[in-house]
Amino acid sequence: MDQCGHRCAGLGLAGRCALVSDTNVAPLYADEVGASLEAAGCEVVRVEVPAGEASKSMAVAEEVCRQMIRGGCDRSSFVVALGGGVVGDLAGFVAGIFYRGVPFVQLPTTVVSQVDSSVGGKTGVNAPEGKNLIGAFQQPRLVLADTRTLASLPEREFNEGFAEVIKHAAIRDAAMLDAIMAVGGAGDASLPGLVARNVAIKARVVEADERETSGERAHLNYGHTVGHAIEAAGGYGRFLHGEAISLGLVAAGTISEQTAGLPAADADRVVEALEKFGLPTRLPPDLETARLLELMRRDKKFEAGRIRFVTVPELGRAELRDDIGEEQIAAAIEALR
Repeated sequence: MDQCGHRCAGLGLAGRCALVSDTNVAPLYADEVGASLEAAGCEVVRVEVPAGEASKSMAVAEEVCRQMIRGGCDRSSFVVALGGGVVGDLAGFVAGIFYRGVPFVQLPTTVVSQVDSSVGGKTGVNAPEGKNLIGAFQQPRLVLADTRTLASLPEREFNEGFAEVIKHAAIRDAAMLDAIMAVGGAGDASLPGLVARNVAIKARVVEADERETSGERAHLNYGHTVGHAIEAAGGYGRFLHGEAISLGLVAAGTISEQTAGLPAADADRVVEALEKFGLPTRLPPDLETARLLELMRRDKKFEAGRIRFVTVPELGRAELRDDIGEEQIAAAIEALR
């Protein structure tokens, strides 16, 4: 993080910048990042939002924009997102709409943001009707992942990020499951290499299909059809993102077994990896299947009355399907109970 200012200057990013962070991360790292930017000649406008998924809203995005305006930011400014996936998505969306678009930099501080959400240019906020329904493609000029920050995460937040790591193994790199099972905690020396391995997977998929038009980028949605519905049903607070995706991965594994030929032993390996990190694999009984299906129909992956669903016929290879019916998804949800 102490290289942030130098690296931004090397990309021609200078002048006034908005350093957007949240109430959890700003006290830990904003001074270091701000000092780095100021040392490179930037004028830093600090913007702090409440920690948590609730900050991914139009109301908070507007408030960030207004703070930037009051701080003197204009079309020559840039945005630095310092935090996890919520801050990255929010600040990236703000960068996409502020003065019709200004550059932004990602400084992800959580597992899920370092391995997944900071890479690829998807930004946005939630609506009451569903997750990430309001957003823009806005590629960051720089993503700088400092794995030191992972040591400051509470255990629950550290663990939830591994749902996305396990997803990447399931769709692109089956051998990575062995590395995942060997992780010993936030101080593990293997983490920089593991983060880099995941960034490479995400980057290759995004390069091939940046705006999700060919179907390849949709492979990254493995486990997310059911997972996003669970996250929304919980009110964006009951489940962390990775916890909801964990449940979605189990459901997607069940459907992959039944429709794509995924061996039961491979589906079990994914569940074992999720359980290693204390991630949920059973759905609470109060989340009704009918409600989850209703939320899925609002998902961006729902087209022409059918859900575009990702399955894995074997670990390390994904396929996008349009022949998975609601009754099959409902049965997989029931099997989670």
